[in-house]
Amino acid sequence: MNQASAMTNETNKTARRGAAEIVREYRPIDEESIHGVTFDGKLVWFARDDELVAFDPETEKVVRRYPTPSCRGGTAFDGEHIYQLAKSEILVIDPADGRVVRRLPAPGNGEDSGMAWADGYLWIGQCYNARIHKVDARTGEVVKTLKSDRFVTGVSFVAGALWHGASADDKPSELRRLAADGTVEEILSVPVKLIAGVEATGDGAFWCAGEKGNLRLVRRKA
Repeated sequence: MNQASAMTNETNKTARRGAAEIVREYRPIDEESIHGVTFDGKLVWFARDDELVAFDPETEKVVRRYPTPSCRGGTAFDGEHIYQLAKSEILVIDPADGRVVRRLPAPGNGEDSGMAWADGYLWIGQCYNARIHKVDARTGEVVKTLKSDRFVTGVSFVAGALWHGASADDKPSELRRLAADGTVEEILSVPVKLIAGVEATGDGAFWCAGEKGNLRLVRRKA
């Protein structure tokens, strides 16, 4: 059963607020847009139009590039495989060679944006519909839906908490931490024009895609 809950303006008033700062900024290839972002502990993987790219931030070099048609949405990693949104599908990809090993239906039929994996589920954002779906990673079934009052431009799940990026022309960019019912518990303002894909590093920082092919490492300001 698909259950829905809402992140309202009223609940956002009680959220803890803070700021984040840019630790490092890269442009791995060129100014073409970066979409989904994930992190395997060493490499940052990201989608850009029709390819999946692996970037090593230590050497600042692109180490893998796999042709992946319609690769214009969220990217996630489960410890073994990369999950990639591609129009109406979720591709399950072997990171060793770029081979698609499995396909799942995507909930938004091409309208999905960010994606994260956690405990056998995919959390899939829909930007303009301002929603996040919890999806069974084996079947593609939507088991829960959260509604937001901001565009959902990237999703990450870390330390038992769901985070999402929020960007719009007339509002500041934010990273938001959500409770299980969708209540906004924490908001970090980020001094950038755009947050697209988002992925936590596991040590308190986030990889965030941005405008003009930028990839940024962002951390809560002390």
